[in-house]
Amino acid sequence: MRMSELAAKEIVNLLTGERLGAVGECDLLLDEDSGRIRAFALPARRGLWLSRPARTIAWEAVRRIGPEVVIVELEEGQGSAPVG
Repeated sequence: MRMSELAAKEIVNLLTGERLGAVGECDLLLDEDSGRIRAFALPARRGLWLSRPARTIAWEAVRRIGPEVVIVELEEGQGSAPVG
């Protein structure tokens, strides 16, 4: 899959149905040795009606990549710690 195809996809939490953001808004954290994606780093968003804290989602949380969405499985409070 090309990055341009991945960037257009929305990230959705399987357990809550919450839309977390688009892959195109994220920074990708890569493994320097293998070049594989380690995590998505979503920036904080603050607006008049919508506010979202910064969040890091480990690649292991990804359950499926569909035609329009990336489905991740995150329990409440999970996914905000930095990946180290």
